[in-house]
This record gives sequence, C-alpha cells and structure tokens, in this order.
Amino acid sequence: MRNFHFSGKLQISSIPHLSLSPQTQSKANNPILLMAALLESLTVPPLTFPKPKPTTTTTPLSAFASPIHRRSLRLPHVKGLKLSFNSSTINRSPGSFVTLTSSRLSRGGRIVCEAQETAVEVASVTDATWKSVVLESESPVLVEFWAPWCGPCRMIHPIIDELARQYTGKLKCYKVNTDDCPSIATQYGIRSIPTVIIFKNGEKKEAIIGAVPKTTLTTAIEKFL
Repeated sequence: MRNFHFSGKLQISSIPHLSLSPQTQSKANNPILLMAALLESLTVPPLTFPKPKPTTTTTPLSAFASPIHRRSLRLPHVKGLKLSFNSSTINRSPGSFVTLTSSRLSRGGRIVCEAQETAVEVASVTDATWKSVVLESESPVLVEFWAPWCGPCRMIHPIIDELARQYTGKLKCYKVNTDDCPSIATQYGIRSIPTVIIFKNGEKKEAIIGAVPKTTLTTAIEKFL
C-alpha cells in the first residue's frame, strides 16, 4: 500500500461561515484528523420533496341540486272515491289550465274532486219482471238490450249508468240480457245489439241502435220527459 503525504498548510480561516469547536481547532496541525472532524461537524439537511397536489376534485353539493327553488310537494292522496290535491301540485304555468268536473273549492286553497257518494246501479229485467217494471211504470223507462259477448255493449254501459244518475226521479233505466231473455228481444224486433228502447205508458216510443254518444241518447230522452 502506498503512503500519501500531505505537505502544506490548510487555511481554516478561508472557509466562510465555518466555526470550529476548541477540540477541532486542537487538531488543526494534523490534516487527517482535521478533515475527519470537519466531516463530522457538517450537517446534511434531509431531502424534501414537494407534496403532490391531489388530483381528485370535490364536486360541490350545489352541483347536484336544481337551480330552481322548489317547495316541498305533496302527492295526491286517495281516500275511497275522493281525490284531493294540494295547491302546490297544480301546474300554474302560463297557458295551462285544469278542468275538474264535480269539483268544489274549499278553504285553504285545496281543490277536491269528488265522485257521487251513492252510485246508481242499473238493474236487470227478466221475463217475470218485465210487465211490472217496464210496461206498468208511471215514468218513462229506458231499456238497454245487450249480451255478455257483445263488445260495443261494454262501451255503452257507462253511458247508461251516467244517464240513470242524471235522470234520477225522472227516468228509470234497466238492462235486458238477450241471451237470458230471448223472448223479449224477439217481441220487440231486436236484431242487433246494443239497442236502447224508450218506453212511456207501456208503449215503445223510440229505438236507438248501436253504441251511440251520450248526446244522442239525451236528445231522445228529453222528448219524452
């Protein structure tokens, strides 16, 4: 191993901002000890890295809300045959309107649409009851001839029910099943169904054939009241 010799003098004072302890200054005559002391006295600052910025963005809660300020809406609630709406559920935009039949406006701005409490059911007539309920009736009688297999008959059934409610006390309404009472249908010349016949004082006054509109039946009824 080769030996290295240091010749010369190390100028400690030439290093700026370097202060040596008394122990280190005592080793200034020995260059090797001096270098070791200098290395021990040096403080290497730890490496610092900038903190990465988070890449995830937080979406504000307002982004999930509508910009329109809406009041809490109450859904329509049904109780039996009564449908009630809160005033906030009605569309009040320009050009729009709400049509309610048989409605009344109560206090508090609530619009209530009510069906008639007592439904009028149109009774059926048989061979045994035909004379007493139809021919001997003191008021005009409307009779609908129908059959269960008849499609158009199902269309006119609701109209007959409405007429029975509308003319309560003025007109009696009945139904005759032509499958159960073919003799009555034959007696009055029923060839197609539905057929509606209006009787007054036991006599046939007018016959309307087919599933006609309500206005057609109303016009015929008004002539015999």
